[in-house]
Amino acid sequence: MSDSDAIDLALLLLRLGVGSVMLAHGIRHIFGGGKIGGTARWFGGMGMRAPMMQAWLASLTEIAAGISLVLGLLTPLGGAGVVGTMAVALICNHFKNGFFIFNKGEGYEYVLTLLLCGAALGTVGPGGWSLDEALDINDDLIGTTGLLLSLVLGGAGALLLLAIFWRPSKSARV
Repeated sequence: MSDSDAIDLALLLLRLGVGSVMLAHGIRHIFGGGKIGGTARWFGGMGMRAPMMQAWLASLTEIAAGISLVLGLLTPLGGAGVVGTMAVALICNHFKNGFFIFNKGEGYEYVLTLLLCGAALGTVGPGGWSLDEALDINDDLIGTTGLLLSLVLGGAGALLLLAIFWRPSKSARV
């Protein structure tokens, strides 16, 4: 196996892993447990205004980001979806619980890892075994452009959403 094939394989595995996690997470928000209504109630309990809209927005963003990463299609936008949803989860729910996920209320190690993977994939791109490469758009999206797309769109989207919709109780604040 050539070095370039090894890199493409590693990026494929990372994309499939992170993309599948995001896809499954978004689908679960809609169809699992308490379904989308339960997800909306959970968002409302964290102090999110318009919780049903937030539940749909988060779920559909996770699904779209997951599909983008699995296919390697418009990868920086998929990375931005991961960065944005995980930044909101980090700030609204996980940061106050400390680092470790096994802490009461679940810490932020898991969402931080996904956030960083989204930013990294958005920056380095999906590799040669992807639709971005097949459509000959990979070179236009990797590097600084991919970094800016994944971090600025994801981060700014998360901060804007939080500024407009998040009104936690004083006891729930980070």
